Amino acid sequence: MNRLQLGREGLTALKFGAVGCLGFLTDISVLHLGLHDLRLTPFEGRALSLACAMQVTFLVNGLIVFRCLSWRQCGRQWLAYMATNGLGNLINYLVFAALIASRLPQVSRTGWALVIGSVLAYGFNYVCVRLMVFGAPKGRSALQAAAAAADPTPTLCDPA
Repeated sequence: MNRLQLGREGLTALKFGAVGCLGFLTDISVLHLGLHDLRLTPFEGRALSLACAMQVTFLVNGLIVFRCLSWRQCGRQWLAYMATNGLGNLINYLVFAALIASRLPQVSRTGWALVIGSVLAYGFNYVCVRLMVFGAPKGRSALQAAAAAADPTPTLCDPA
């Protein structure tokens, strides 16, 4: 990977991180709603909040970050995203639950447990989304570029 490609990948990772922040805001908002308005346990509330956050991040990552979400491929992409990020979010959830259950002074607080679990899952989720859902970055040949122009449905996901 040359410096230009490495720089583009770094920018994509930053954008993915920004979308993760949006997902985090969704996550914490739904968790707060679940805990305070719906009277769910932290474990139930977090399961609901993660599911909501995954829907938001799927749409924004597919449409804006990787720019290759299409009606034709949406079902496959959604299933792949839910499976790969579901595993990452399972890791996130298990860290959250373990920290809450630990009753350690600071990290067992809901907010800290949420942050720690989210940060640990970021790297895992990025690699999965990049390589398994929206595709690894590749250079285009003239033939690929012409084929892409003829068919508006994206088949190669290169972030802008």
